[in-house]
Amino acid sequence: MLPDPESTQQLLQAARDGDRAAVNELLERHRDLLRRMVQSRLDCAVARRVDASDVVQDVLLEAHGRLNDFIQNGSMPFQMWLRHLAKDRMIDVHRQHHAHRRNVDREQTSQQRADVSSVLDLFAQISAQELTPAAASIRKEIEARFLNALEQLDELDREILLMRHCEQLGNNEVAELLSLSQPAAGMRYLRALRRLRAVLGIEGSISSL
Repeated sequence: MLPDPESTQQLLQAARDGDRAAVNELLERHRDLLRRMVQSRLDCAVARRVDASDVVQDVLLEAHGRLNDFIQNGSMPFQMWLRHLAKDRMIDVHRQHHAHRRNVDREQTSQQRADVSSVLDLFAQISAQELTPAAASIRKEIEARFLNALEQLDELDREILLMRHCEQLGNNEVAELLSLSQPAAGMRYLRALRRLRAVLGIEGSISSL
């Protein structure tokens, strides 16, 4: 769940007035949201060596140092600004932890690391079946299948699915972050699910989702 926008604005105003406690509270209330975002986007190889919480801490430290500039000149919602900082930091992390030269954006999208429980939850919804506890090898196979399928979607479809199922955001929150109307965000989500089903070769309606 996104922090309440009104409270965020109040904290930003207090930070503008020099309230250090407000700055700390403002950043801390966004920590969990950023952690879910980073955790779902670190590729598998990097995630074995880099903890998402460490990446988030670096992002919050950068945000702290640049907060005054954001308050004075920011042209986007605070949550979106933090997400941009997090994406830039993840690009740096991938560059640092991959010795061979590869396209960083491709690296991020081709090896998305959604946690297994989120992937299984999404599989259960789009395939209209319940999943019993699976052996580790089967769970990994399902995860790999979904990550490969996500790679074949366009960026916005992939982003919406990650937001909804890995970051656990609701439709209203996705709409706010992507600057879409709520009906438009809902339609994009359903379209993304349909495209994911098509890539996976799963038939059936998802109108009830």
